[in-house]
Amino acid sequence: MTDETPAREAPASERPTPAADPARVAPARVAPESADRRRADQEGTVRVEDLSARLAELGPGDAHRLGRRLADSRRTREPAARRRALRAIAADAERAAARVARRRAKVPALSYPDILPVTQRKDEILAAIRDHQVVIIAGETGSGKTTQLPKICLELGRGVRGMIGHTQPRRIAARTVADRIAEELGTPSPQAGGVVGYQTRFTDQVHDDTLVKLMTDGILLAEISTDRSLRRYDTLIIDEAHERSLNIDFILGYVRSLLPRRPDLKIIITSATIETARFSAHFGDAPVIEVSGRTYPVEVRYHPLVPGARDADPAASPPTEESGGGRGAGRARGGGRNGGSGGNSGNGGNGGPSGRRGQPAETERDQTQAISDAVDELCAEGPGDILVF
Repeated sequence: MTDETPAREAPASERPTPAADPARVAPARVAPESADRRRADQEGTVRVEDLSARLAELGPGDAHRLGRRLADSRRTREPAARRRALRAIAADAERAAARVARRRAKVPALSYPDILPVTQRKDEILAAIRDHQVVIIAGETGSGKTTQLPKICLELGRGVRGMIGHTQPRRIAARTVADRIAEELGTPSPQAGGVVGYQTRFTDQVHDDTLVKLMTDGILLAEISTDRSLRRYDTLIIDEAHERSLNIDFILGYVRSLLPRRPDLKIIITSATIETARFSAHFGDAPVIEVSGRTYPVEVRYHPLVPGARDADPAASPPTEESGGGRGAGRARGGGRNGGSGGNSGNGGNGGPSGRRGQPAETERDQTQAISDAVDELCAEGPGDILVF
């Protein structure tokens, strides 16, 4: 009988390693998967940076909206969801860039009438607007600032990313100035969908491709309640600031607080009789440009409502001739209850209804009839434009 010695069990240190079970080596595959995730994250980061750089080329509203979406995408941890979000943002950015390109293509050829005093200072005004966020321009009525400043802004490339907002104190001024600027640019009228539009309380002639928007200061004030940063605009022209109405005062105060939040926004304040030093100080010593001179003579006539008041009242001024006047102001004549902008009373001073001492009183005419009589009188003297105050 053969003795068999039982096999000695090998110590644990000498035992062969069992064959690897593919189902149990998942941790060994983590390294390449993690590398792929990091690579995807890196690709996503590059795209975020590229998109962030593009925002400066888009309109203020689109840039703000897409910027918030980019910020949200950075907080997304899932790479696939982040990539989907970035692709959607990139598509929206392309559409926004196409809108800017379309608006840029619609900028018309620009020309400036040599006769206007503003044209003589165009290069100086252009440089001031380019180099400063706020510019104050003081010029006489008729110097051309109202119609030429929007064109200077267009030459600087403004009005493409956002509209050039141009305020006027009255509805009729907003409409007529819009028509005039469109005529000078050689573009269709606001009613026909041109690049110049206007908005008043009851009329809105503004569309997606409007570059210059005329409006009453009340319209701009109302927009502040719904768009605190005024992102529809890249430039604001506050005209007739000397009137200092409640609307104008509120707009000027609000715009000053808005400037730090909108460094891309340009503000131009214009007026015929503006207190340049005070306005400049209000906006941090903003540069001031004064434009002197007019283009046409302006004849001012005061027409009291009492027929004989002008002859009886030595204070009633005879027709005067002033050097200057703007387009549409070849002859500015006053007629109405206050006897024109000079402020003569409707009773003609000492020659009111009671008449001079010892003489019978004269009957005061109806205001509308007095204006009609004044227009008939002026039309009989020849062609010219008439302004009634």
